[in-house]
Amino acid sequence: MYNPQVPTDGHSKATDTHFGNDTQAFGNAPEQQGNQRIRHLLKCFGLRTSLIRLKVIDALLTAAANQRTLGVRGVHSHLLELGIPLSFLSVREVLKRLCSEGVITLNADKSYSLHEEAAKVLEGRA
Repeated sequence: MYNPQVPTDGHSKATDTHFGNDTQAFGNAPEQQGNQRIRHLLKCFGLRTSLIRLKVIDALLTAAANQRTLGVRGVHSHLLELGIPLSFLSVREVLKRLCSEGVITLNADKSYSLHEEAAKVLEGRA
């Protein structure tokens, strides 16, 4: 008879890796660390975390790290390249909301960038 509490792979429970709140269990993947920073940023601005907000901010941070700027189309294209099927309108609305909350700014050339205050939060200076 099958007992789900008894391991069937030949390993004892006592020697298996534990899966608690310890972030070391998965080797602190850079993406996980980045997501945690973005989650903290959104929380500081009073916004809920959503997958689209995480991905949009990550796209802007990636572009900034590569000395590039992205507009709505650029962010949308970047997300499509990553296999994230979001509509153009959804991306535009998220960018508008992040602008209105002061997380990002709309530049004169219609590109978006992280607001100075948001950058301070990500760097841990705020």
